[in-house]
Amino acid sequence: MEQNRRRQYLEAMGIQTWMRRDADADEAQVEEATPQPVQVPEKQPVVQVKTPAEKVHKAPVPAPSRAEEVPAWMDEPPPFDDDFIPADLNDDIPLDLEQGLKGRTDIARLDWKGLEQRVAECQACELHKTRTNTVFGVGDREASLMVIGEAPGADEDRQGEPFVGRAGQLLNAMLLAMGLQREQVFIANILKCRPPNNRDPRPDEALCCEPFLKRQLQLVRPKVILCVGRVAAQNLLKSQETLGRMRGRQFEYDGIPVIVSYHPAYLLRSPDQKAKAWQDLQAAAKRLG
Repeated sequence: MEQNRRRQYLEAMGIQTWMRRDADADEAQVEEATPQPVQVPEKQPVVQVKTPAEKVHKAPVPAPSRAEEVPAWMDEPPPFDDDFIPADLNDDIPLDLEQGLKGRTDIARLDWKGLEQRVAECQACELHKTRTNTVFGVGDREASLMVIGEAPGADEDRQGEPFVGRAGQLLNAMLLAMGLQREQVFIANILKCRPPNNRDPRPDEALCCEPFLKRQLQLVRPKVILCVGRVAAQNLLKSQETLGRMRGRQFEYDGIPVIVSYHPAYLLRSPDQKAKAWQDLQAAAKRLG
């Protein structure tokens, strides 16, 4: 009886009991179960959660690993680009491709002097009627990095040199961020003549200029090509993809790695894209070693 009362008392307190029956015993022996110590959770640090009013919604912007590596050109305010004129899609320029491309197979055998002269005399398309100067290209003809843009603008047409306006100044700053002077790279365009109203190059015009650019690439033999702008990338890589889809991917032209990035003129109008352009420059610098 005493054991039964004790068992009922322990069960009422929530303490488990178990019964053991010996072979020779007539009554069950009740033993106490050893109570387990209660685990007290450690005090957790208080986490401050901002209310919706306190939260600041800001789009994440990729940045270099160290703050001091961010070049100055990324923080400069963009000047007003008054030279930018939208492309006139109704500005039709006729072109006789059969006549324009006649006798151009020998371009692949020209040296620098002969190639530059051929560009200056070129009348393969109708752009020769509206140009002031041809824009051959400039820089180190044995450079490890070759920069390719789309076509000359107004400043380039006047001076006969690629990337000399505000976009050219930004390009120079971007090259300096890579540790390169402008004179250490070779800079050229898909087209050697300025299209009227700064419109996009037409496919037939790009086709006429293609042998010139291809020969320049053969003569320079760069380690890396930096292709700036949608038009340049699409023409060089024979692709219809958007620049956004081409960025960050691996391309090659005749075995040469191609890095696709934004045109400096676009970065002047969209400075929020400079962080992405900086990533592209770092990729190019990594390829250069």
